[in-house]
Amino acid sequence: MNFLRGVMGAQSGGPQPSGAETIQKLCDRVASSTLLDDRRDAVRALKSLSKKYRLEVGIQAMPHLIHVLQTDRSDSEIIGYALDTLYNIMSNDLEEEEQEENSQKQVEDLGSQFTEIFIKQQENVTLLLTYLEEFDFHVRWPGVKLLTVLLKQQGPHVQQIILVSPMGVSRLMDLLADSREVIRNDGVLLLQQLTKSNAAIQKIVAFENAFERLLDIITDEGNSDGGIVVEDCLLLLQNLLKNNNSNQNFFKEGSYIQRMKPWFEVGDDNAGWSAQKVTNLHLMLQLVRVLVSPTNPPGATSSCQKAMFHCGLLQQLCTILMATGVPADILTETINTVSEVIRGCQMNQDYFASVNAPSNPPRPAIVVLLMSMVNERQPFVLRCAVLYCFQCFLYKNEKGQGEIVSTLLPSTIDATGNSVSAGQLLCGGLFSTDSLSNWCAAVALAHALQENATLKEQLLRVQLATSIGNPPVSLLQQCTNILSQGDKIDRRGSKVQTRVGLLMLLCTWLSNCPIAVTHFLHNPANVPFLTGQIAENLGEEEHLVQGLCALLLGISIYYNDNSLENYKKEKLKQLIEKRIGKENFIEKLGFISKHEFYSRAAQKPQPSFSSPDHMMFDHEFTKLVKELEGILTKAVYKSSEEDKQEEEVKKSLEQHDSIVTHYKNVIRVQDQELEELKKQVESLKVQNEQLQTAVSQQVSQIQQHKDQYNLLKVQLGKDNQHHSSHSDVAQMNGVQPKEISKLHEEVEEWKHKLQLLQEQLREKDSLIETLKLSPTAAGGTEQSSQTNKSSGPEVDSELYKEVETLRTQIQAQSADVIKLQSEKQELLQKLSITPVPVSGDDGTVMVAKTACLEGRLLTLLQGTKELKNEIAALSEEKASLKQQLDSSNSTVAILQNEKTKLQQEVAESKKEQDDLLVLLADQDQKIIALKNKLKELGEPVEDEDDTESGDQGEEDEEDDGEEEEEEDD
Repeated sequence: MNFLRGVMGAQSGGPQPSGAETIQKLCDRVASSTLLDDRRDAVRALKSLSKKYRLEVGIQAMPHLIHVLQTDRSDSEIIGYALDTLYNIMSNDLEEEEQEENSQKQVEDLGSQFTEIFIKQQENVTLLLTYLEEFDFHVRWPGVKLLTVLLKQQGPHVQQIILVSPMGVSRLMDLLADSREVIRNDGVLLLQQLTKSNAAIQKIVAFENAFERLLDIITDEGNSDGGIVVEDCLLLLQNLLKNNNSNQNFFKEGSYIQRMKPWFEVGDDNAGWSAQKVTNLHLMLQLVRVLVSPTNPPGATSSCQKAMFHCGLLQQLCTILMATGVPADILTETINTVSEVIRGCQMNQDYFASVNAPSNPPRPAIVVLLMSMVNERQPFVLRCAVLYCFQCFLYKNEKGQGEIVSTLLPSTIDATGNSVSAGQLLCGGLFSTDSLSNWCAAVALAHALQENATLKEQLLRVQLATSIGNPPVSLLQQCTNILSQGDKIDRRGSKVQTRVGLLMLLCTWLSNCPIAVTHFLHNPANVPFLTGQIAENLGEEEHLVQGLCALLLGISIYYNDNSLENYKKEKLKQLIEKRIGKENFIEKLGFISKHEFYSRAAQKPQPSFSSPDHMMFDHEFTKLVKELEGILTKAVYKSSEEDKQEEEVKKSLEQHDSIVTHYKNVIRVQDQELEELKKQVESLKVQNEQLQTAVSQQVSQIQQHKDQYNLLKVQLGKDNQHHSSHSDVAQMNGVQPKEISKLHEEVEEWKHKLQLLQEQLREKDSLIETLKLSPTAAGGTEQSSQTNKSSGPEVDSELYKEVETLRTQIQAQSADVIKLQSEKQELLQKLSITPVPVSGDDGTVMVAKTACLEGRLLTLLQGTKELKNEIAALSEEKASLKQQLDSSNSTVAILQNEKTKLQQEVAESKKEQDDLLVLLADQDQKIIALKNKLKELGEPVEDEDDTESGDQGEEDEEDDGEEEEEEDD
């Protein structure tokens, strides 16, 4: 600090040093001091002097400051002072008291010169970009401000340096992610300067996720209610999107249009419209217009318009349009925005036609807007915006044009008169005392007729009631009356603006509509009025009216169908030659395109005029003038013979066009039929394949059933031959091998029991025999009789009874056995099974065995019946499958016949197309011959059909190739 005091002349006795000397000493200190603290103090002092002594510091200190940036990178404080000092000497944003009015230009040149010196070495800009990566606030913020000043002073040069610098743009994009708002906000300002008029940098910034970050900032700041940061973000978005189709497409595909809808969610309260909010909303509307501007490629504009409809943005804009309490400038810009969102988009135009104003009763938005357009108390810019909206609504919208014209026709006018229609408003504005309303209504009605010959003819039916007691006159007659009568009708005809509007309406109405020309010429006062206006030598203010009168008279000649004897083409030409002169007529016709108002209107569709007096031409009308000017000039100079030849050529061309159109339609119909036949063939092929697969499946199923049937037949034959094979029959009837083994075991058990019973029976038989022999043996000896006197008679009687009972039982059992054997024999005979002999005499065992056998036989009988039923069912199924197979074969045959017929039809259509091509070739030869004749006669002929014929040939070759492929199929 002692050093600074000495440098600044703090000693009381010495002379005060000048600013240049002080700066020189500080620069020497920066260059020669070895201590970092001394250099830092010197740079701080230079910073404090840089605003007052800007020139001296810039000249003497800039090299030393750059050296500090290169060598003292480790100390953030001295780097910050150096960057601030450079910013002060290059920036022109000084305080007002520091700038003198007479030296303002010198100050601006000074900043630009210092900037040029700094960026002469590209390494300086690259070094500055590296400091922007530092997170230290005292380094990063001054670096951002310094780079912004460099871009303001020498934008294109600095942009090129940053563009070739590795990761230069990416380093700057990181500023938007800084958590410190001051750096982030200044980063937005830096990117504004960086992206001006440089499409390459705009694309890089957009693909560095700029849209996402900027929209997040706008949302965080409160959308339209945000502060100046929102305004800066919107300006940066405009830089990125305006006249940059790539970024616009990226913005649309990234679904960022949907995020714009919350911007326009505004209330109806008047207190919520601050100045910043109005500015923000104005920029937001302009950003929407950038995406749907008529100067953009049609495809890109159309896709953005559809996206705005689907996300609800158009509906939100229409809500603002019909809301109350909206500031006038915001309402005007909203009308312009809605105009371009619906321009040329049928879907959006249909929606706009359905919008109603929140009134009682509800009125269509179009009617409400037209009321503002024809109201002379409304602001001029608002009326221009409404006119533009109406023009955009009718642009390429035949449906909307028909709806507007229908409100003028007698059959659709409301008899009660309660509702005001668009047609009534246009007629009221067309004949009001306000010349601006006359002009706007005439232009609006002309747009309702644009390129629509049908509506031009229908508008001839419109009748107007002029006054009580007088018959109604047509709309065409009323327009010509106002033109011809001049000052007699409320002095309206004397106003140039009114007459220009009516003449533009008449020219649009009569062009390409011979019936309207006939109606116009039917009034005997119209042609003398036009020739009188053209022939007079009036002032410059009337040149425009004279030119439009010449245009209207030329249209009456060119589109004249010679249906009126007194106003044929040749007589009108003679009248021009006698009354006006051909050269004078052409000169007056050229007044239109030479007028400055014509050039302004031809630039863009939106009507933009500095004052109401400058509203003379419409954009679409300038296109009509450009199209007709050369044609009408040729038409006036042509003789009657040339007209006849031209008429013949026209007729031949029209005939040729009609023939070509007819054949095109025929070919188009045949192409459609071929496409339908192709689709039918494809569907029949698919059906054929499905049926073939179904038939193959059915054939395989039939084969399986046949195999099963043969197997069952073989098995049944074996059972009839070998009845003893119970296991097979049991298995066929559902009896498992386990059951068969169990039955065998039961049979063995019964055999064992039978043997036991037979042994018991033998023992009893032997006992009976012994009992039979016992009485004879006892009677022979006396001793035995004496010993058995007491017990003999009782025993004999008991045994006898027992024997008798046994005999009766055996006899009964034997009878039962015999009976059972006979029944068994009968059953076996019925089944044709030989009986199995059973040995043994025991009746009980035989009865049991017979019962068991009967149960087995019944089971076999039931199984046999079930087998017979299954065989019958299989036979029926086989018959049904045969029928299905026969029907499938017949269906395949029918499909094959249909395919053959289709191929024959394709061949016939190909032959017809070949014949048509031959006819077209003949017509082309005739056209070429006619064109050669015209060229020999000296008439210029445009070969417009060459390209079309070439394209048609290629299409025919492609069609032939497709037909050959179909025949091969």
